[in-house]
Amino acid sequence: MQLPDEFIQTTRPLMGDDRFEQYLDAFRHESPVSIRLNPRHSSLFTPPSSFEAVPWCHNAYYLPTRPNFTMDPLFHAGCYYVQEAASMFLDKVICQYSSLIPHLSRALDMCAAPGGKSTLLRSAIPADGVLYSNEPIRNRASILLENVTKWGYENHIVTNNYPKDYRKSKMTFDLILCDVPCSGEGMFRKDEATICEWSPQNVEKCWRLQREIVSDAWSCLSPGGLLIYSTCTFNTKENEENIRWMMEEFDAEVLPVDIRPEWHITGSLLEGFTAPVYRFIPGITRSEGLFMCVLKKRGERGDQRGERREERGKRNEKRGRKNDDLTILAPLSSLLSPLQKSSLLAPLNYQQAIAYLRGEALQLPDETPRGIVTVTFHGLPLGQVKNIGTRANNLYPKEWRIKTTHVPTDYEPII
Repeated sequence: MQLPDEFIQTTRPLMGDDRFEQYLDAFRHESPVSIRLNPRHSSLFTPPSSFEAVPWCHNAYYLPTRPNFTMDPLFHAGCYYVQEAASMFLDKVICQYSSLIPHLSRALDMCAAPGGKSTLLRSAIPADGVLYSNEPIRNRASILLENVTKWGYENHIVTNNYPKDYRKSKMTFDLILCDVPCSGEGMFRKDEATICEWSPQNVEKCWRLQREIVSDAWSCLSPGGLLIYSTCTFNTKENEENIRWMMEEFDAEVLPVDIRPEWHITGSLLEGFTAPVYRFIPGITRSEGLFMCVLKKRGERGDQRGERREERGKRNEKRGRKNDDLTILAPLSSLLSPLQKSSLLAPLNYQQAIAYLRGEALQLPDETPRGIVTVTFHGLPLGQVKNIGTRANNLYPKEWRIKTTHVPTDYEPII
């Protein structure tokens, strides 16, 4: 795999020779595979002894090999999420600083697709807090909606807007995650296409866009609230230099995260910049590339007028009213909530479950009630069918259906 010469010329001196050689060595090895269990279902399963815990995230594990996730109905049922290990560092951040936001009412994931960090965030924040997951690109927002829906939590709203729309809405949030679009240097090993897309010009474009996104997000952050900034790139222009700009522009306070030496997380690589930042480098940490920093907005939360506005906003959310400034793709409650509460259930075996996920009609037992029925696999809902007796018409969303011609005869559970 040939890395761009200009990338090597800038990144080797940034990392130093020893660290950069370790990074290059990572390309001679397979990327680690990791999953995060859905806390709603984790008690139902015991991970195999071959799984190794991801140390900075609850319910997360490295797998010894990469299985065929597409052919596992439990994956489609939202039992677990396939997620890169470094991005799960968000769980450590939320757990450590939950005391700063004990009464979190509203959180925002500004650039949320495909949904890994959003589903983690929804699991980690208080159940009665509302999470907005936003993605400005429509086709990516559809993927986000699918993953959020399958994760199955209430109080989760998916929107399809630009950050400036959130600024215009005047909504405020106790916690905002900005996993901003970046030059993708940390994904070179995992996705060779990112190598072809990299250029110094794209780095310049990205750090400018990142500041625009953060500016919009900061205006939506409540005093005393947290902004978590992350990229999947290495250079300091998109990372440390942006953090320094936030400290100067917004008087942001950078907060440390408790880490352990054996995690091999790298700190600041910008000379003279010593604020606590956290960089995951392939070959050094067991992950792909990631940069993360936690910033706090100074001040105490809202005046009396702001608090009244927040209460009105919360009441509107509970009543299912939408903000006219935002394009909402999903309501407050998960689309799977009716499935989880349904009393008309039809269990499927493995072959039937795969047929259902492919969009095929099913033949259910004669005693199955007529009408809308929820089909399940290992006790977990997959979706719905309309049982008319002679067959059950498939109601699984067309855009979610799997496309495969080979169906294994045996089912090997992943977890």
